[in-house]
Amino acid sequence: MSIYVIILIAVSLSMDAFSLALAYGTLNLENKYIKKLSIIVGIYHFIMPLIGLTLGNILLKLIPIDPNIIVCVVLTFIGIEMIIDSFKNEDEIKIMTIKEMILFGLAVSLDSFSVGIGLEAITNNYILSVTMFSLSSFIFTYIGLAIGKKINNLIGKISTLIGGITLIVIGIVYIL
Repeated sequence: MSIYVIILIAVSLSMDAFSLALAYGTLNLENKYIKKLSIIVGIYHFIMPLIGLTLGNILLKLIPIDPNIIVCVVLTFIGIEMIIDSFKNEDEIKIMTIKEMILFGLAVSLDSFSVGIGLEAITNNYILSVTMFSLSSFIFTYIGLAIGKKINNLIGKISTLIGGITLIVIGIVYIL
């Protein structure tokens, strides 16, 4: 399999991280949280395909739950929290908890798990593939969070409200 196909898959896997980071970035996160969250997403996109590759078929037989339902629940939870935050009279920069970062990273990397299940059919160079997935998702998450922060600075709290609603809609689309 050519490197171009692996790059294309990496960028495709990063698109949901980018769109969700764009929405979540409207919370006006501190720069250190933008960096930490981007790193967490990158790490997840390295680990999840490997887990999918080695354990995916076994886990899906043991736990008969659609991964899209998990994504929906996590995104809806984050979206509701953002909508609530948009009504608070705070203009301060949002501090993210490690739990929020881990949930966000998990939500945007579940598709990497499913790609990992089929990774053997795509390539036999697993380390190169997951490294590309990781770097791509890190970059796209960072850019999405930074742009979301700029949007927040331009149009304020309405951007957080729109971001929260967007996350809920995306979560619902995952289960449809």
